[in-house]
Amino acid sequence: MKVFLPELFPSIISKFPRKQFLISRFVFLGNGFRTSLANVFSLCYDAFRQPVLAMDIREIAKRAKVSTATVSRAINRIPTVDPQLAKRVWKVVDELGYYPNTQARALVSGKSRILGLVVSEITNPFFPEIVQTFEELAVQNDYEILLTSTVHDTKRMKSSVRRMIERRVDGVAILTFGMEEALLDDLRLRKVPLVFVDVGPDAPHVSNIRIDYQHGLRQAVQHLAAFRHKTIAFVAGPTHLKSALARKEAFEKAMGELSLEVAPEMIVVGDHTLEGGMRALEELMRLRKPPTAVLCSNDMTAIGVMREAYDLGLSVPRDLSVVGFDDIRLSEFITPPLTTVQMSQTELARIAFEALMNEVAEETAAGGRREYHLNTNLILRRSTALAASGATGAKISAD
Repeated sequence: MKVFLPELFPSIISKFPRKQFLISRFVFLGNGFRTSLANVFSLCYDAFRQPVLAMDIREIAKRAKVSTATVSRAINRIPTVDPQLAKRVWKVVDELGYYPNTQARALVSGKSRILGLVVSEITNPFFPEIVQTFEELAVQNDYEILLTSTVHDTKRMKSSVRRMIERRVDGVAILTFGMEEALLDDLRLRKVPLVFVDVGPDAPHVSNIRIDYQHGLRQAVQHLAAFRHKTIAFVAGPTHLKSALARKEAFEKAMGELSLEVAPEMIVVGDHTLEGGMRALEELMRLRKPPTAVLCSNDMTAIGVMREAYDLGLSVPRDLSVVGFDDIRLSEFITPPLTTVQMSQTELARIAFEALMNEVAEETAAGGRREYHLNTNLILRRSTALAASGATGAKISAD
């Protein structure tokens, strides 16, 4: 039995150029139907592809009755283009469903309109809001973003840098709170604008966002002291992160300002994870004189501390006060809601984007690094309370 393609796909065939040629090829014979069907769709794809490839700015210029130069300037949103001509061009573009070749545009203009965004770990709840805000700002300004999560892997960072160079990014925001600067030499040599948090080198095309950790942590320590806590522990972050070291130093300075002692055993090195917070509290509760309050280097650690407190039969905040750092969205919805030092992710993303835009807009590089500042503030919720009268901490005996 013969089955002819026009009987199966009349609407498709009617749109193809050289219909007779195609029809002569699309004949199926009995058992060969299944094998031949793949060839049919392959040929269909090729036939559709031909007019798409032919659609370029010359066709748009012809239909809009303007020059190709006008089309190019309109598509690239050059402000000197006559608004009426630009309107005609975009009307034809929309009718044809034309999408400009961004790589070709980058070669002509020298601008890819792509920004790189590097974060440490996308699964960390601190980063999604940064990514969302940064992308929203990029879209509003007709930019795309190339996102990469390093997961603290040097090889992965190298691969990401290479990918960004290949895509000719206009600038990169490195919001990892600490990264080996040598890995970014390739970007610096190509004069790609860079934005760092805390660790930006003093060089042209570099912006640095300086976080004022001291302000928020001073407020946190003063808050706990006002609640009569004297034995206050601190769960620090990884020692290789400059931001984690800065938070630890800010805590120690704030304690010193109130003449509160910081015993060495009251500083526990964590890893900014839930599990790290759990391990830290277990270690602290085995001390001869456990703390009555725990201040943590980030919210994930604080949530882990609260979970371990629950497992140990401790009530937060009656038996133990807990303070976090970051103010991730989750911190407001745990039980009890977490008192924390806010470092606004939305504001951080906004500053990073504006810093890149300032660098991209500059015709010549400034003499050195540009500094931006982000403040921190204590957000009071319900994970802190008065220290129990005469309390020295709820000691957990060894098994």
